Amino acid sequence: MTRNVFFFLTALLVIAADQFSKIWVRSNLTIGESLPETGLFRLTYIHNSGAAFGLFQGQSFSLTIVALIGIVVLLLFVFFSSRHFTFFDNKLNKLALSLVLGGTIGNLIDRLRMGYVTDFIDIGIWPAFNIADSAITTGVILLACSLLFLTRTSKN
Repeated sequence: MTRNVFFFLTALLVIAADQFSKIWVRSNLTIGESLPETGLFRLTYIHNSGAAFGLFQGQSFSLTIVALIGIVVLLLFVFFSSRHFTFFDNKLNKLALSLVLGGTIGNLIDRLRMGYVTDFIDIGIWPAFNIADSAITTGVILLACSLLFLTRTSKN
């Protein structure tokens, strides 16, 4: 169990940062309001009934089911399968998986409580997103890079 402390602490940190930032946005901005009003980087309060970056709008129920299944699969993998697949049992991959878990739980909390996810990071023409979306995306990129590196080193 102690070998997973880093994993769970990282996931909890992502959940806390995500939820506290969303609480701040909901408490200080009205829907559609931006801070500052113009510019490349803004905080814009948006309700998102879809997935990360505004994909699959209106699919909150389906995305809730997918998130619940994903969380269970991820936890089962971390607890059981990672022992059999030793290439996953390193700090980079644990970090990647904990970012995905924390981000998934952060957005799931919103979906279960409100039926939508609070998005607020607004960068230019990119759809608004939140800390949970960033954690999931970063985790997936880290995991993909790690797997590519492991594939290349195993060929040599």
